[in-house]
Amino acid sequence: MSTASDQDPMPDAADEIEAAWQRERPGTSTESIGIVTRVWQLAKLFGEDRRRVLLDSDVDSATLDLLSVLRRSSPPYSLTTRELARLTLVTAGAISQRVARAEREGLVDRHTETRGRRVYVTLTPAGHALVERTVDRVLERERELVSGLDDEQRAQLAGMLRVLLGEVQSRCDDHGISHVGDLGMAL
Repeated sequence: MSTASDQDPMPDAADEIEAAWQRERPGTSTESIGIVTRVWQLAKLFGEDRRRVLLDSDVDSATLDLLSVLRRSSPPYSLTTRELARLTLVTAGAISQRVARAEREGLVDRHTETRGRRVYVTLTPAGHALVERTVDRVLERERELVSGLDDEQRAQLAGMLRVLLGEVQSRCDDHGISHVGDLGMAL
């Protein structure tokens, strides 16, 4: 008995786009369409879904990004603003705005090193609780979204995407993971 995964999948929008270009411009290189178009579609779907989860969690993606970086830093969950900018791949000005907003909301504390210019940002108990609650919701939802693939398929896809990302970053002279638009894709 065959399953849906054993059969050739039905053509999708990417297949139709590729076929149309092949029909209209024979000889045009179209082999990237099946990959790039689907990656863009997935990024859009994942981003929109994450935005809904965050809206339900009453947190915006920029704040979650800041809190997540602090939470992943291990106790005492404190980093300099320079480290935060490097790890979130946003400008110092953007970090300053994010920190100020999170500080007003009681999610982080900011303090300056006694004899220096370093500004440290530390996760508060309220910020810690918010990131714990939200990360669980986001990751559980994203697990559901990729559950159509079995463990081996997920591992293979993750590996192929790692290789592709590295190659594209190298060709684009970009060596960091950044956000898709302002979606705050990295947890």
